[in-house]
Amino acid sequence: MNSYISNFTGGVSPTAIRLAFEDWVAHLALSPDEQLALVKEAGELLCQLANYLLEVSQSEDQRSVKPLEQDRRFLSPGWHSWPFNALSQYFLITQHWWELAATSIPGVSKHHQDVVRFTVRQLLDTVSPANFIWTNPEVLALTSKTRGLNLVLGFENLLDRLNRLQKKLAPFGAEDYAVGKQVAITPGKVIYRNRLIELIQYQPAGTHVRPEPILIVSAWIMKYYILDLSPRNSLIKYLVDQGHTVFAISWLNPGSDDRDVGMEDYLNVGVMAALKAINAIVPKQPVYGVGYCLGGTLLAIAAAAMGGVNDDRFASISLFTSQVDFTEPGELSIFIDESQIAFLEDIMWEKGYLDTKHMNGAFQLLNSTDLLWSRILKNYLLGERSALTDLTAWNADGTRLPYRMHSEYLRSLYLNNDLASGRYRVADKSIALSNIHCPIFCVATERDHVAPWRSVYKMHLLTSSEVTFVLTSGGHNVGIVNPPGVQGRSYQALTQSHGMDYLDPEEWLASTSHHEGSWWPYWLSWLDRHSGKPTQSPAMGAKAYEVLCDAPGTYVLQR
Repeated sequence: MNSYISNFTGGVSPTAIRLAFEDWVAHLALSPDEQLALVKEAGELLCQLANYLLEVSQSEDQRSVKPLEQDRRFLSPGWHSWPFNALSQYFLITQHWWELAATSIPGVSKHHQDVVRFTVRQLLDTVSPANFIWTNPEVLALTSKTRGLNLVLGFENLLDRLNRLQKKLAPFGAEDYAVGKQVAITPGKVIYRNRLIELIQYQPAGTHVRPEPILIVSAWIMKYYILDLSPRNSLIKYLVDQGHTVFAISWLNPGSDDRDVGMEDYLNVGVMAALKAINAIVPKQPVYGVGYCLGGTLLAIAAAAMGGVNDDRFASISLFTSQVDFTEPGELSIFIDESQIAFLEDIMWEKGYLDTKHMNGAFQLLNSTDLLWSRILKNYLLGERSALTDLTAWNADGTRLPYRMHSEYLRSLYLNNDLASGRYRVADKSIALSNIHCPIFCVATERDHVAPWRSVYKMHLLTSSEVTFVLTSGGHNVGIVNPPGVQGRSYQALTQSHGMDYLDPEEWLASTSHHEGSWWPYWLSWLDRHSGKPTQSPAMGAKAYEVLCDAPGTYVLQR
């Protein structure tokens, strides 16, 4: 039943939403002072709207209520004229009132507050005046100018999108970024394959390289090549060009037969198997571990487990937008509670995996203004084609998640926070992040809906190692795909050694200087400071790890 219901809810549990609103309504009913305050606030906002309409009838338009951050729906000059200014302002004051109502009722649990706030925001966004032809001045002006051609083109775009969804085809324009042709083209070889990973070794750029090889552990929620997009913004190519030996894990796209693959499989058959191969190809050298998103969480688990048995094969670990403490995971926590996880487990049980459509739907809802409604406006009402970039094409190239792994991941990490609490078990033994003894380089991004930077920052509290923390402009993906030479990028960075006084996130933010540009060169210099002198480039593969095929391999092509 839940599997059927999920087709209409996008994987969101109706029971979880009902429980949140019951909590909110019950406490609101028992809070007469808050009821009065909300009625008073509504009256003041309506008076504010009336005064605003009176003022704009006599002078130039001045915004009475400002949109929420990153809301660009009402920037067009047409929204400053009657009656569209009244429509937009009424929508904004309604949004403002519900924001207050959802978060100001005492006694409601923080999680239920977040669910109510999120749900109301989604419902309001569906009735935004920007979404309809007759209430959007930009659409009306274009419709008049083109005599309705924009609506004809928009309808064609809609039909094409529905056809692609039915046939499970990539979005329009994705064909311009074919894997192995336009993206993921850094030269390399697959030198190892097992039931879960292909390990790619990249061709060195010269005859000499830094002695310590780099192992990149990407998140298996999406394809690995986010770090090897076009040559101009490929982090892997950047590292190779700067004289590093780079290996990357490309994960299997699991199917029904992989339903029982768990987190420990991803650790042992993934990270540890890759590390063993690298040790054979580049013997007697420690490895630089690099993990992105969930791959970074897994890398931290591996480093903690290895540290507990005095395995020092990691010379350092670098974690990109990776959480190890999940008590404050940001808006993603809206989808994490017992009801929601049980709902997802029911969905996964039938097929043995979580389909990519549920994962993509959750991430779209987290930033629905940019990722959903603005695209609907542009594609279907304005009749434009949203041009894909290599990054957005990659984002459409999703993967499935095995039943067991996803359930363990949500329960052990998000719901119970076992890793930060010292309860996470590897080989039937609890591990502790304090057992990581190598230097740590953490990167977080300012506008991250998946791994908020203050959550990533908690690594400082969980290890005694030297931690270099970098906060960069951008979001979860754009902040990491951050090559030198792009205008408008900046970052802050600070290294804190064991024994230094702790800085809370706000103190760190205020006391750390800004730097213009990409953080990549800063990280490269950090790696080089911990490196030995360049040595002869290693051979491609080794005994028992012979070349199997060219990069990007076969697993990345699975759909």
